[in-house]
Amino acid sequence: MAITRLDGRAPPLNALRAFEAAARHLSFKKAAAELSVTPGAVSHQVKLLEEHLGTPLFRRLTRALELTPEAEAMLPKVREGMEALFAAVQRGRARHEARPLTVVSPPNFAARWLMPRLGRFAAAHPEIELHLASRQAMVDTGAAPGPVAPHAESAQTPVAMVRFGSGHYPGNRVDEVFSAVYVPVCSPRLLRGEHPLRSPDDLRHHTLLHDDTVSEESSRPKWTDWLRSAGVHDIDGTRGPHFSDAALALDAAIEGMGVTLAIKSLLDAEVRAKRLVVPFELAAPGGFSYYLVTPEAAAGDAALETFRGWLLSESAGARAS
Repeated sequence: MAITRLDGRAPPLNALRAFEAAARHLSFKKAAAELSVTPGAVSHQVKLLEEHLGTPLFRRLTRALELTPEAEAMLPKVREGMEALFAAVQRGRARHEARPLTVVSPPNFAARWLMPRLGRFAAAHPEIELHLASRQAMVDTGAAPGPVAPHAESAQTPVAMVRFGSGHYPGNRVDEVFSAVYVPVCSPRLLRGEHPLRSPDDLRHHTLLHDDTVSEESSRPKWTDWLRSAGVHDIDGTRGPHFSDAALALDAAIEGMGVTLAIKSLLDAEVRAKRLVVPFELAAPGGFSYYLVTPEAAAGDAALETFRGWLLSESAGARAS
C-alpha cells in the first residue's frame, strides 16, 4: 500500500518513527523508552498515522500488539526510509565536523611514496578531509627555491607542502622527510639477455637515462659522477635521453629502455612489485632532500599537526626498515 494519500501529503516524520519503533518492539511501552517519550505519546503518534493513511496499523490486544497486513506490507519501506534518513544526517554531520587539509607535493613523491601509505592515514584519521595535489612547482628549480606557497589552493584550508629542494623556506616550519640518495635502477629484464648487468662495467652495453628534474647539476648526481665512484672511466656518462620529470625517467626504466639514477626511498613499491631492480647498491648522495613545509602562522592547527606527526613517523619507520 502507498504511504501517501491522494492529496500528496507525506506522513508526519514523528508518526513514522513511533510506528517503526512500536512495530519493531510490538509494544508502545518499549517504543516509548527507546524514543524517550511516554507510551501515550507513541500511541497518539501511531493514531495520527493511521488517520493519515485511513487504515489501522495495529490490532491492540489485551497485553500485546499485532501488526495488520497493511502494516506488515508498509514496515520494510518505512524502515528503509528511516535508515536512509539517519545515514544522510550522519553524512551531513561528518561533513560539518570534518577538518580539511590540503597536501601539495611533487608528482613523483606523491605517486611513489605518499600514495602507497595514504590509506593508513585515512583509516587512522577519518575526521580529516584530505585534499591531495601534485605540483611540479614543489621542486626547487635551482640553487634558489621557488615560491613556498601554492597559489591555487584555498586560503581557508591549511596547507602542508612537501618540497624537494634546499630546505631554506623562510616563514615556514621545515622538517626533513628524507634526503635524496640515488642508486641505479632498471627493469629486471636487463639482468638477463645478451648483455646482462652483472657489474658496473656492463653499463657500456645499455642506455643511460638522465633525470633532469633538478636543473642545478650540483644538486643532483650525474652518471659521470656515479661511474667515477664505481671505478669505471671509459663509459661516456653523458650519452642517452634526458627527461624533465623523474617519473618519466622511472617509467622509461620500467619499460626496459635503459638504466636511470633514482632516489632510493621512492623505489620501495616498484621493487616489491618486481617492476624495477637495483642492480648495484653503490649510492650517490644528492644535494636536495624532501622537506615537509608548514606555515608558521598555521602552527597549532589540529589537522596540520596530525598530518605532520604521521608523515614524520612514516619517514622514520621507512629509514629504519
